[in-house]
Amino acid sequence: MTEVMFHLRVADQVGYACRLLRKAHARDAKVVVCAPPRMLAELDALLWTSEPSSFLPHVRLLPDAASPAPGDPTPIWLVERADQAPTRDVLVNLGNELVTGFEAFARVIEIVPEDEEAKQAARRRWKYYADRGYALAHHEARA
Repeated sequence: MTEVMFHLRVADQVGYACRLLRKAHARDAKVVVCAPPRMLAELDALLWTSEPSSFLPHVRLLPDAASPAPGDPTPIWLVERADQAPTRDVLVNLGNELVTGFEAFARVIEIVPEDEEAKQAARRRWKYYADRGYALAHHEARA
């Protein structure tokens, strides 16, 4: 069953996601990041520029793009909908909505910013997961 981890009180969701993706890539994890278009564009740019001496291989798949080949080796997929990407180990959610198809992933990481609207949305997702018996944990990103 899918494990769900909430990363709470994140001041900069995109920067935090970039650091998380670096760690995941170092561990050879295959990741799908699901987010609104503006955040995906920002993350896509940051993955190219955050560390001048390194590059995180990734693909940003636009909503109307053709589906990738099932065996595509790209380790990081940036999508608006999780069903656009091939199945991977980890799903990272930067949005306020529950990601349809999350149960296809071994792990879900919900990155929650400090604003009240996002916290309320995260509480609703937590309740959804808990009511269905998913293993839940949380991590405070800052004290």
